[in-house]
Amino acid sequence: MAWDQNRPVPWRRLTRDWLIYVGIMAVIFVLFFRERNLVGIFAGLLVSGPMYLAFGYAMAKFGYQRKSLKELREEPRSSKRSERRTGDDPADADDAPARRAKPPPTKRTGGGGNGRPGGARRKRR
Repeated sequence: MAWDQNRPVPWRRLTRDWLIYVGIMAVIFVLFFRERNLVGIFAGLLVSGPMYLAFGYAMAKFGYQRKSLKELREEPRSSKRSERRTGDDPADADDAPARRAKPPPTKRTGGGGNGRPGGARRKRR
């Protein structure tokens, strides 16, 4: 997609995601790097904020919209509904997904021309 200045940027979501990341990483750094000087690590976390927001801004203007957890949970349900069989037989109406049709045979799958040329087989010695 092309850059579109009119696309909205989800600032609240970007900020919330970055704050969650900073919180988790701060806890991990405090737990595993207690004996080291943590000032540089926390400075790096704070510098990552504007970089993350700038990257998120650019991606939003290009049209990228990350799915929410609610949308991700609903996705498997909707795909199961679309894969159901729609036959006239009531036995086909169960929740089992429709099976793919078997592809036509080829030389590699044993269907056409898999024998040796001339029909002659090698003799064992």
